[in-house]
Amino acid sequence: MYDLAVIGGGVNGAGIARDAAGRGAKVLLIEAGDLARGTSSASTKLIHGGLRYLEHYEFALVRESLTEREALWGIAPHIIHPLRFILPHVKGLRPRWLLRLGLFLYDHIGGRKRLPATRTVDLRRHAAGAPLRPGFTTGFEYSDGWVDDARLVVLNALDAAEHGAQVVTRSPLVGAQRAGGEWTLETATRRFRARALVNAAGPAVLDVEGLLGAAPDYAMRLVRGSHIVVRRLFDHPYAYFFQLPDGRIFFAIPYERDFTLIGTTDRDQAPGEPIRASEEEVAYLCEGANTYFRAGVTPADVVWTYSGVRPLIDDGSGRPEAATRGYRLELSDPAEGAPLLSVYGGKITTYRHLAEEAVDQLAPRLPALSGPAWTATRPLPGGDFGTDGLEALKDALALDHPDLDPPTVDRIARAYGTRARRWLAAPRGRDFGGGLCQAEVDYLVAEEWAVSAEDILWRRTKLGLRLSAEQQAALVVYLDP
Repeated sequence: MYDLAVIGGGVNGAGIARDAAGRGAKVLLIEAGDLARGTSSASTKLIHGGLRYLEHYEFALVRESLTEREALWGIAPHIIHPLRFILPHVKGLRPRWLLRLGLFLYDHIGGRKRLPATRTVDLRRHAAGAPLRPGFTTGFEYSDGWVDDARLVVLNALDAAEHGAQVVTRSPLVGAQRAGGEWTLETATRRFRARALVNAAGPAVLDVEGLLGAAPDYAMRLVRGSHIVVRRLFDHPYAYFFQLPDGRIFFAIPYERDFTLIGTTDRDQAPGEPIRASEEEVAYLCEGANTYFRAGVTPADVVWTYSGVRPLIDDGSGRPEAATRGYRLELSDPAEGAPLLSVYGGKITTYRHLAEEAVDQLAPRLPALSGPAWTATRPLPGGDFGTDGLEALKDALALDHPDLDPPTVDRIARAYGTRARRWLAAPRGRDFGGGLCQAEVDYLVAEEWAVSAEDILWRRTKLGLRLSAEQQAALVVYLDP
């Protein structure tokens, strides 16, 4: 018998499982596929307040997100790091005074402490102005953060497991019953019992509600966000926040050392429609990039696309990008029996606070949740070296393992933090290419629930961008001989 079962191995589900397990509950986390297989590995890879949400008067959401931004950097300095963004002013779009006012609020409503403030820059002299087309003279440089989103999910699940949680992947829920003050949950091969249940299924939240026999509290709007990855368009460390004439915005971000990530779109996702970037979306992002960059970008230059479906609360907004990114937590009435808490909406930056709120709501009805809130300051696995310690960690790994080249040391430190030593101490074994060795693969299978080559190449690492088709095929054979 579990105290709490959590349905959904995305960032919210993994975060709730971690928080509850650390407070003393016996927790079960059930995921239909791989951890972070959907929306939680298909974000724009940002820990940010959501500057554009200020236009929709979502001040509380922006404040919460900005507060979380520095907290998350503090607990996961290996997979989260600060970025300076450049927002060029464009005549005829949002006026300069409005941009400056928005950035002033952005700097001050979220308790910013360590990140540098906004400043106005001359793009004719600033390094970030060189890759841009002529005519952009004034810009604003401000702070936000980058995150390895899929690893954020895995590390939360790993910490949950190390606090006693059981993590069960590739196990779709096929049935559920509430009776006698408990839940009975069925997958294709197993049955579980729990005193309380959390539905954190993300885009499938309403499907799970139906399976549970519960009436949904909200209508949901599924919005697809697509991204493209191209070869590096600039060689400086800044990211860009760009405006478009249709009122939308998009980002261009340094990605995996040799690439640029461009996104995102906002398109309503129809039931049954493939979750992938359409030709129209790819063309739209290329055209947006060409509005700003000297180097032309065409669909032929795209080396990878990915898409995710955001489960947004349907607030009646006409345009997808205007729908709220906020979240709602709904806890069932005690008269209904065993508790059911449903998670609607949310975004990656607010996952930790969402999880804390969820567990706080459950605590009065679940005596096992006896401990205090704890996740705001406790490092995630591998992040126990502080926000200023990454370079020292890389130096130490390079000294201990001189056979690793600097790019591989950098990748390993940013993915695993201090946990890298757990598998670097083993013989490297087979070389799969791109710095991926057998010891790392074996660690991911044994410790991080990886099963397939896709799990490893596109979620635990992003080495699918570097391995050839032949190298990827060799990994497939190794994992499933």
